[in-house]
Amino acid sequence: MSGDTTAAGSDGTLRPSSPAVQARLSRQRVRDTAPELALRQLLHAGGLRYRVDVAPLPGLRRRADVVFTRARLAVFVDGCFWHRCPLHGTCPKNNADWWRTKLDRNVQRDRETDQALAEADWQVLRFWEHEPASLVAVQVREAWCTRRAEVGARQQSQAGKIL
Repeated sequence: MSGDTTAAGSDGTLRPSSPAVQARLSRQRVRDTAPELALRQLLHAGGLRYRVDVAPLPGLRRRADVVFTRARLAVFVDGCFWHRCPLHGTCPKNNADWWRTKLDRNVQRDRETDQALAEADWQVLRFWEHEPASLVAVQVREAWCTRRAEVGARQQSQAGKIL
């Protein structure tokens, strides 16, 4: 496939340009990246407890990096390359069609996830991997405090209606 800009399989679908690229992609970290670990360390040190790499909604095949289930708050730390950061996102020149399709689909999936969670009364926070963990932790804590109060008030009003 040397020199090919697109690598199509026998079924016509685009795929990585070589077995080496495919092997590299399969080794890519899905969780516990350095930015995620830095954020989680700060959140934990600040007394917040959360779930890691979990699907916020049953049946949702997408996993948030940090989830506060009671507050209904999902936090994603998006990689600049994989999610097309406006400052650092790039598109490889080799096999450009495949990469463009893949990265576009990642962004589309992010929007679909945000919408599904919002419709289920979840708040979604998305941060780029290059954002300082200390600033992200402050924003997460503020959102957590606000959401805990909102969800608590909603539960109390619903409990009053039942009685």
